[in-house]
Amino acid sequence: MHRRVLASLPVLLLAVPAHAQAPAPAHVEEQQPLIILPEMPPPPLVLDLPDYPEYVPFVKAGPPRLPLPVRAMLEAAMKTDDSASVAALVKFAQQTQPYDKDEIRDMQRAFNDRRAKEIAAKTEAELARIRASGVLELWTGKVEVGAFRSTGNTDNFGFTAALNLDRKGINWEHIIQARADYQEDRGRVTREQYAAIYQPRYTLNEGFFTYGRVQYERDVIQGFEDRYTLSGGLGYRVLDRPGMTMALEAGPAARRINYVDQVDRTDWSVLTSVDFDWTINPTIKLTQDASAYIGSDNNTLTSMTAIEAGMAKGLKAKLSYSIEHETSPPIGSLKTDTISRFSLVYGF
Repeated sequence: MHRRVLASLPVLLLAVPAHAQAPAPAHVEEQQPLIILPEMPPPPLVLDLPDYPEYVPFVKAGPPRLPLPVRAMLEAAMKTDDSASVAALVKFAQQTQPYDKDEIRDMQRAFNDRRAKEIAAKTEAELARIRASGVLELWTGKVEVGAFRSTGNTDNFGFTAALNLDRKGINWEHIIQARADYQEDRGRVTREQYAAIYQPRYTLNEGFFTYGRVQYERDVIQGFEDRYTLSGGLGYRVLDRPGMTMALEAGPAARRINYVDQVDRTDWSVLTSVDFDWTINPTIKLTQDASAYIGSDNNTLTSMTAIEAGMAKGLKAKLSYSIEHETSPPIGSLKTDTISRFSLVYGF
């Protein structure tokens, strides 16, 4: 509409002068002169836009980082190489710092990788040392000296001594045990017992192993001067974890007995044994060793329960109680002997 009016405005302006020059009729009153308005510009264009946001400065920042005290705590624990403590701290750190779980997990993964490499290198070095060792190397053992009190065939105090040696290789283990009990009462020997055992073991896998056993015994009070035993069979490690081990053995056995007052004879029997060791803490250890020879004429049952307590580096005090039972002992001998021993043990 406005555009049409503006377009016709020049025509009107041209027509105005011609109309003004014509004489006006007499009866027509004089008219006021026509006022011509100047051309008006179009109204300004107004845009309806939303408010412009205020300026927000851009600061370049990295991803969230684990707080320095928490990182220092984890790094200190990882320097101790104690995997159990590290796992516990990692668990609590992830609970208290949920936004830093990835960084904590990366620290734990790096620690586990480092420990695995160290253990592998240590294991390989140990295997190389064992392969290069001689027959007289790798032996560990302990010497035991003390006193005992016996009941049964004798009821007196005496002295005891023992030696235990152990050599562990990659698959082979060699065990040597020797014990001597001696007692006199008013110049008369009331107890004279000696025993020695050599037992090799060969590991088949993590649980099973084969073994052999050569054993010598002498106990005149019990009625035999010499008793030789040869056995072999299969064993199984029921428990094999840090601080606690338990092994079972079973197999045939041949026994040659030289009696004091009877005819010598050879018996066939079945040997079963159990060997249990429990390290309760770094200073206290409990052991239980038991064996049974089951034969047609005589059965021999032995059991020794002992507890060791650390006194100094390499030195321990040991209290033990052993039972020896023969179902068919020689004439004049009791079936059961019990011995309580107190001794000092030195390990090397």
